[in-house]
Amino acid sequence: MSDTPSNSAAKRPPRQSRTGLTATGARKAASKSNRTRAREFALQGLYQSLVGRNAVDDIDPFTRDLAGFSKADAVHFDALLHGCVAEAEALDALITPALDRPMSEISPIEHAIMWIGAYEMKHCLDVPWRVVLNECIELAKEFGGTDGHKYVNGVLNGIAPQLRAIEIEAERNKKPV
Repeated sequence: MSDTPSNSAAKRPPRQSRTGLTATGARKAASKSNRTRAREFALQGLYQSLVGRNAVDDIDPFTRDLAGFSKADAVHFDALLHGCVAEAEALDALITPALDRPMSEISPIEHAIMWIGAYEMKHCLDVPWRVVLNECIELAKEFGGTDGHKYVNGVLNGIAPQLRAIEIEAERNKKPV
C-alpha cells in the first residue's frame, strides 16, 4: 500500500513562503536581519548568564557554535553579550525604577531582553530608539511569556526618555499638535 503522490500531497499542509510571518505572527528566519539574529543569540547567551550563572567566556564560544550564528552580526552580538554582562548592575539600576515588582520576580527572558534594550539605547546610538523598542518587543513575543512583550514595552518606554531624550524630543517636535 503505497501512497500516490496526490494522496501524500493532500495530507501535507500547503507550502509557506520563506519570508514574512509564521502562523503565530513571528518573523520567519529568512526575513530576519543579521542584527535581529545577533539579538536572538545574545538573548540566549544572557539567559545562560542569568539562569546558569555561566561565565561569559564560556557562553560566547558555545553560542557561536550554534546553528545559524554565521548569519548573525557577530560584532553586534559581542557588544550585546559582553556589554550587558559587564554592565549588568548599571543596566539593572536603569531598569528597576520602571518596574512594578522586584527584579527577582521578572522572568529571566524578559530581564535579558530589557538588558538588551537598555544597552542598545545607551550605547548603540546608530539604532533609532523606536527600532530598539520594536526589536525588544519582537524578542519578547517570540521567546517570552504570553504578555511579556507588553511589560517589556512599558519598561523600555519608561526608560527611553532618560537614555534618548534628544531623539525623543526631536520626534515630538516633528508631530503636528
